[in-house]
Amino acid sequence: MASSAGETTTTRDAGIWTLPNLFTLLRLLALPVFVYLLFVSQNRVAAALMLGALSSTDWVDGFLARLLDQRSEFGAKFDPTVDRLVFIVAVIAILIDGSMPLWFGLALLAREVVVGGTVAIATLVFGMERFDVTFLGKTATMLLMFAVPAFLLGASEISSAAVFTALAWLLGIPGLILSYLTGVGYVPKIKAGLASAS
Repeated sequence: MASSAGETTTTRDAGIWTLPNLFTLLRLLALPVFVYLLFVSQNRVAAALMLGALSSTDWVDGFLARLLDQRSEFGAKFDPTVDRLVFIVAVIAILIDGSMPLWFGLALLAREVVVGGTVAIATLVFGMERFDVTFLGKTATMLLMFAVPAFLLGASEISSAAVFTALAWLLGIPGLILSYLTGVGYVPKIKAGLASAS
């Protein structure tokens, strides 16, 4: 899904070796731990908690970059790339586990691949400037980042599993709808960005 942490550098470029980029790297290295917990340990609760931690900390690197004045071109691309990778791997893993309905997971992946892939290609290949994520886009991301691990908890053996299943749907449906609406809203921004880059 899009992150608010990656912003166009407006001050000096702090380079690659910064605390925000280190934090992003640690989030990336924690992704295999999530996969291990889900498929090797077969512990859906621990996997859900790990995924929740990964998802809910996606703002920290951007906050650190602003706080420490360590913004960088590398970080502006590395952070949203890791965010997307975490989301895509998590959805695929949960689909394989069978904890999420197939249609819902495929709808999430289709939006992420089409919109995220288009933005990535336009930015990296055609030199389009990155644009700010809209409020609705941030809202969709927040809803989905809690809905996805909730599906895992709903499929676990904890006593409150049914509550988490209901929560997953209550957050997931509006999150999915908003994500598609914002994806459509990004089309004119992408066109304008490509036009200015050419």
